[in-house]
Amino acid sequence: MRVIAKSTLRAFYEQPNYQDSQSALEAWHHEVLKENWSNPNEIKMQYKSASIVGDNKVVFNICGNRYRLIVKINYFAEIIYIKFIGTHKQYDKIKVEEL
Repeated sequence: MRVIAKSTLRAFYEQPNYQDSQSALEAWHHEVLKENWSNPNEIKMQYKSASIVGDNKVVFNICGNRYRLIVKINYFAEIIYIKFIGTHKQYDKIKVEEL
């Protein structure tokens, strides 16, 4: 899978308050680059705590659920678009379906 864009992850974990997320986000990025998921069930097999939220969006728990990463996946093109990364509190304030 291709990830659009790693710079979004980097911009997040380079902020002083979120530096603890760097290793987890880098590990997630490294893992998904090797994947070629064709449906949400394949994601759930690998990431049991991931939430499939419709419209090809997936919520990943990062750093023991301290952070949430929302992506939209184009399975046919094998592209993952990062839509949101933030704390659990920030996640609670957004509407996932509007991303």
